[in-house]
Amino acid sequence: MTRESPRFGFLARMREDVTAARLRDPAARSSAEIAVLYSGLHAIWSYRIAHALWSRGLRFPARALSQFTRWLTGVEIHPGAVIGRRFFIDHGMGVVIGETAEIGDDVMLYHGVTLGGRTREGGKRHPTLGDGVAVGAGAKILGPITIGAGSAVGANAVVTRDAPEDSIMVGVPAKVRSRRSGEDTRALLTTPEYYI
Repeated sequence: MTRESPRFGFLARMREDVTAARLRDPAARSSAEIAVLYSGLHAIWSYRIAHALWSRGLRFPARALSQFTRWLTGVEIHPGAVIGRRFFIDHGMGVVIGETAEIGDDVMLYHGVTLGGRTREGGKRHPTLGDGVAVGAGAKILGPITIGAGSAVGANAVVTRDAPEDSIMVGVPAKVRSRRSGEDTRALLTTPEYYI
């Protein structure tokens, strides 16, 4: 998923992010409110600057900005992660995105989500999320696995295996199943379904 995004100016990208947040958050009242008050959005904007520094070999300043942003917002995004367009973090607090994570376009995470590793070995250690993936509050997606486009990960699920496109993952450990025709997955993102 190391694709090239079309080149946009920083302000155009910021407007696109605000629009994406407005479309996904029914509590949003105005674009100004989103731009000024949404910590998840501030973390994404800061990540973009940190990622640009990281990509230019300025690793220490990139990590310093990342850690400062974590202190301000409660969201930790490693500057080495690769994140697509229109990414939205709702509420934000407690989100952790590891260095080798790759996130497609139109992805949404709720608070407390971890895209983490399971090994200390070098190389790809963190998950890849396809386009249009939604991840519920508190979910943990661990290791160099791939979650296919259009999938939903339920609240508090622990995912350690690949999932094909249009999958639903719920439980601890997460069980993967195909999305049913016409299934409304919004409830999965807010209500945990446990299988212990």
